[in-house]
Amino acid sequence: MYDTNYLIHRLSLGAESTPDKLFASRPGQPDVTYAQLFSGAQALAQRLIAQGLEPGDRVAVQVAKTLEAVQLYLGTVMAGGIFLPLNTAYTAAEVGYFLGDATPRILVCDPARLDELSPLATDATVLTLDSAGQGSLTADLPDADPAFAPVSRGGDDLAAILYTSGTTGRSKGAMLSHKNLASNSASLVDLWRFTTDDVLIHALPIFHTHGLFVATNVALLSGASTVFLPGFDADAILDAMPSATALMGVPTFYTRLLQHDRLTPDHAANMRLFISGSAPLLVDTHEQWQARTGHRILERYGMTETNMSTSNPYDAERRAGTVGFPLPGVELRIMKDGAKVAQDDIGIIEVRGDNVFQGYWQMPEKTAEELRPDGWFITGDLAQQDSDGYVTIVGRAKDLIITGGFNVYPKEVESLIDDLPGVLESAVIGVPHPDFGEAVVAIVVPDSPNLTVETIAQACASDLAKFKQPKQIFLVDALPRNTMGKVQKKALREENVALFA
Repeated sequence: MYDTNYLIHRLSLGAESTPDKLFASRPGQPDVTYAQLFSGAQALAQRLIAQGLEPGDRVAVQVAKTLEAVQLYLGTVMAGGIFLPLNTAYTAAEVGYFLGDATPRILVCDPARLDELSPLATDATVLTLDSAGQGSLTADLPDADPAFAPVSRGGDDLAAILYTSGTTGRSKGAMLSHKNLASNSASLVDLWRFTTDDVLIHALPIFHTHGLFVATNVALLSGASTVFLPGFDADAILDAMPSATALMGVPTFYTRLLQHDRLTPDHAANMRLFISGSAPLLVDTHEQWQARTGHRILERYGMTETNMSTSNPYDAERRAGTVGFPLPGVELRIMKDGAKVAQDDIGIIEVRGDNVFQGYWQMPEKTAEELRPDGWFITGDLAQQDSDGYVTIVGRAKDLIITGGFNVYPKEVESLIDDLPGVLESAVIGVPHPDFGEAVVAIVVPDSPNLTVETIAQACASDLAKFKQPKQIFLVDALPRNTMGKVQKKALREENVALFA
C-alpha cells in the first residue's frame, strides 16, 4: 500500500483532480489554488536539489507561518529530503543544538536571524524566508519544470523529524516516515468526515505536528479549502466562522473565543466540527462551548511520536474529559508492571500501528527504552479506560507524585480544585519534601477576587485523603505554557524545588 512517493501522491490528489480548487484564502493576500500550491512546491523542490539536497538529507526550517513555508514542506518531501520544522521561539543556542544533532544539508531561517544563525550552520547551506514569503529561498524562483517528478521514496523512508520539547532532558528527534504521516492523515479524513466541501480555519502553528501533520495534511488529503491565518486571532476566527465548516485548535483557542459576545449558535451555524487537542480540555470549557454554540467539541489524543492515536467519535457521544477511542488501525493498551490493567484502573498507555514513529534520531538507547521490539510505543501518559471503551488521560507518568509511599495522580486533585467556584484552572505538582519524599503543591489561577487559599484547602480536606491534600497552595495570575497551550509542570517544579528545603 505504501509504495514509492505515497505521501506526496496522496497529498497532491487535490491538485491533480481539481487544480483550480481553492486551497487557501488569506486575509489581505491573494487566494491560492491547489495547482498554485503544488507548482510552487515543485519549484522549491527543484531549488533544494540545485542547492545540493540529496535523498535523506535534512532541511531545518525556522520561519514564520506562511503558505510558502507549507510549500517548503511539500517541496522537501518531493525532493526526497526530511523536513525538520523548528519552533520560532527557539533561541540561537537551542537551534544550535538541533543543527548539531540533525546535521541538515539546508537551513531556512528568517532573514532577521541570518547573522545570528549562520555561524551555527557550519555544514549547511543557509537560505531565508520571511513572514511575507520573501527571501533567498524564493527569490527569482523559476516556474517548475513540468517534467519534474518527485524523488523516489518508500513508505518506510523518513519524511520528517520533529523534536520533542525536552521536558525530561535534551530534546529527542522523533523520526516520522511517509507511511506514518500518510496513514494517520487518511484515517483522520475518514473518521472526521472531511470532504472537498469543507473549509478549515487553520490558525495553528506549522512547526508542530498538530498544525502541520493534522490540520494541513487532512485538508490536503481531503481536497478541502482553508482559511489560512498566521496565528490565533479571535476576531479573525469569528470572521471566518460563518463561511467555514471546521476548526482545529488547542484548549486556549476555545477559552479565548468564549470571551467574545459574537460566539452564538447562529454565528456557528455553518460549522460542523470543532476539534481540540495538544493539551487537556477542561470539562467546564466543553460544557460552556456547547451552551454557547450548540456544538460539542471533539477531543482527541496524540503526541509527536505517534501522530493521532485516539479520538472521540464523530456521530456517537463526545464524552467530556475523555479522548475517546483508538483510531482505526491503532492498537492501544494500558499497562502496569508488565501486564494490562483492569477496567478503570490506571496505567501507562502503549500504542502500536502505522502511526507510530521509527525511533529517535541518533538515540538507539532511548529508542529501545520507549519503543518495544514488537512495535508497541510506551507513551508515558497515565490513563484509564472505562467499560464503554473511552480513554481518559490522568497525567504523565513523570508527573505522578509519590508522597509518604502513596501515589497521588495530579489530575484527581486538579479536577476537584477546578470545579470550585472562582477557580479558572489549576496545576498540581510534586516537589521534594524532607519527610514525605514529595509533597503535593497546588498552583491555582483564580477567576474571582473572592477565592482564597483557605477555601481551596477546606474543599480538599473534605473530599481528599490526607496524603492527597496539597501541603501548599499558591494563587497566581497564569500558568506557564508552551506554544501549544500545554501547562509546563517542569517549570513549576523547578520554581518550587526548594519550597520545603
